[in-house]
Amino acid sequence: MIKPSQGRTRVVIEHIAPQVDAGRHPVCKIVGDNVAVSAVIFADGHDHVAARLLYRPDSEPEWRFTPMVQGINDQWSGSFTVDKLGPWHYTILGWVDHFDTWVSDLRKRLAAQPIPVESQNIMSRAREASIAPANPAAIFDSPGGLEVGPEPALQDIQLAFRTGAILIEQAAARAKGHDAKTLLETARFLTALADRNLSYYDFPLDPETIALVETYPDLSYARQSEPQLSVWVDRQRAQFSSWYEMFPRSASTVPGQHGTFADVEAQLPEVAAMGFDILYLPPIHPIGRAFRKGKNNSVAAAAGDVGSPWAIGDLSAIPPGAKAHPDDNGGHKSILPALGTFADFEHLVKACQVHGIELALDIAFQCSPDHPWVADHPSWFVIRPDGSIQYAENPPKKYQDIYPLNFESPDWQSLWDELHSVFEFWIRRGVKVFRVDNPHTKAFPFWEWCLGSLHTKYPDTIFLAEAFTRPHVMYWLAKTGYTQSYTYFTWRTTKLELTTYLEELTRPPISDFFRPNFWPNTPDILHKVLQEGGRPAFMLRLILATTLTANYGIYGPAYELSENAPARPAPGKAESEEYLDSEKYEIRQRSRNAPGSLVPLITQLNKIRRANSALQSNNSLRFHATDNPQLICYSKATLDKSNAILVIVSLDPVYGQTGWTDIDLAALGLTPGQSFIVDDLLNGAQYTWNDRRNYVALRPGTQPAHIFRIVPLP
Repeated sequence: MIKPSQGRTRVVIEHIAPQVDAGRHPVCKIVGDNVAVSAVIFADGHDHVAARLLYRPDSEPEWRFTPMVQGINDQWSGSFTVDKLGPWHYTILGWVDHFDTWVSDLRKRLAAQPIPVESQNIMSRAREASIAPANPAAIFDSPGGLEVGPEPALQDIQLAFRTGAILIEQAAARAKGHDAKTLLETARFLTALADRNLSYYDFPLDPETIALVETYPDLSYARQSEPQLSVWVDRQRAQFSSWYEMFPRSASTVPGQHGTFADVEAQLPEVAAMGFDILYLPPIHPIGRAFRKGKNNSVAAAAGDVGSPWAIGDLSAIPPGAKAHPDDNGGHKSILPALGTFADFEHLVKACQVHGIELALDIAFQCSPDHPWVADHPSWFVIRPDGSIQYAENPPKKYQDIYPLNFESPDWQSLWDELHSVFEFWIRRGVKVFRVDNPHTKAFPFWEWCLGSLHTKYPDTIFLAEAFTRPHVMYWLAKTGYTQSYTYFTWRTTKLELTTYLEELTRPPISDFFRPNFWPNTPDILHKVLQEGGRPAFMLRLILATTLTANYGIYGPAYELSENAPARPAPGKAESEEYLDSEKYEIRQRSRNAPGSLVPLITQLNKIRRANSALQSNNSLRFHATDNPQLICYSKATLDKSNAILVIVSLDPVYGQTGWTDIDLAALGLTPGQSFIVDDLLNGAQYTWNDRRNYVALRPGTQPAHIFRIVPLP
């Protein structure tokens, strides 16, 4: 075997955390986050080891560093704070610390010295004199004298002093200015001590001098861990956001009239008052006419049917000579004329900002048969043996109004460039948040390239993956650059299901790269719990979504109004999760402030989320035991426990539920036996609790949950 190029590098660095797939993908953090890094670091023999955590933003060529601290069993830890957006890098530097080894050995040698009886009083006076290294002669001027013939053990100490002097001289050579001068004086002091035949020696260095030497370590044979690991740093809204989805074509207040961007703008005060900070619009592009779907997903559209916004593309939607932009051609870079113009759209973007809201667009990379790409780039689609283009289907279901893209196209590079340009087209018009439709049906290499490229230019962009698919696929999309992701929350309804799922999502390794976004409903999903549980079920699922995770969203006004009528089941299916009279296929106009609306509860929950920083992240989530499986209890707290929230929710939308909690007090910053106030942020009530076990009673529809703010008592 070939000898290593650095055979004198003796340190081993392994088991570094956090890291995602051995460093292939970055760990995800938010600006201001602390990145806690751990590793196992050791070397052969008994020499001591030292380590630094090196870190830097990609924009800085030089490493910043902080010392790592040794724990038990060769475990080391360190941390750094990410203070700007974009990519960061970190690695670990470890080395054999000969100076620290020398300090430790010297302490052992000195501790083993016999203390001459006749010298004890003299030594006491010498210690009280607090001799400084720069004045070593003082110890030898003590009356009575200590200069006697040294024992063999003392000769070892004198030799150790000379070794230390050499190590400190070497450190002085690496230092500059005043530090170098101080270190040289310290080395001379040790040499002077070694030249004296004393019968007893005290430890010669103070903590400040030791720290100064360690500032200039010998890194000649240091090892740097490989590969360099990375962190991607997002802005705060990536971690904490409240999404509201609405169809702009349903925004008009005139019955039967197609809504416009101006109609959406008129509703912004209501959306902002509810406390949402992201307004998400389904696709705003022209809708295909070929094979257009009718109401309730009918395969035959009647006159006046508006079709599905996800069937994108209509060449006839743009009259000749009426293009507002060179790219405006009836496809993904066009606006459905009934919604308004580009000027109207840009006005809406600015109006959202005035209300503290960001506008999110839906990007659905699929085409109607009359999309311009079909005519201009037929090779971007799958061609069937008869020469026709393959439409989307999930046998026996057929979606003739949609053509999926072919990521194995021979012209794949041009396809990638065009799809990338769609994002950039809307980013340049003020959009920084995107919900991406079915990203798991597009090639993973494309997403890794596309999102990486976009983030390089626009690091504050947020991408939400609408990927209701297998866990590993969802997680891989997050690794390729998706900021947030839809989840299985909709289908997790029992206490065990919720607890198990949330413990997976909010703990490493998943939490290192995956940010869940909980949606209790979508235009495609009306879960059985909502269908059967009615308004009380809508309440409890909303409370769960808003408090279990920092990112959540609802599809409205369907949610505010507790709409729960399902469509007729498909043949062979016992039930349907589709809405009856689905807004995906028709205009639906209704008032979100109708009697029984959940707007007050939504507003209150969003206010609670904004006022309590514990609810604005996920990593502190802890579940607490209850003796009733219909009651779920959990908490979140800030790192310093200054804000701690305890939530208890009844999972039963029909019957009242009672039970006893068994709270982990430490998770709330409390000690056993300590009394504390629980301040119910839902109804304003306050109670004094005294220990772990406490009784609760919840009623569906009126008091389905407690959201307690913990106030410790002295």
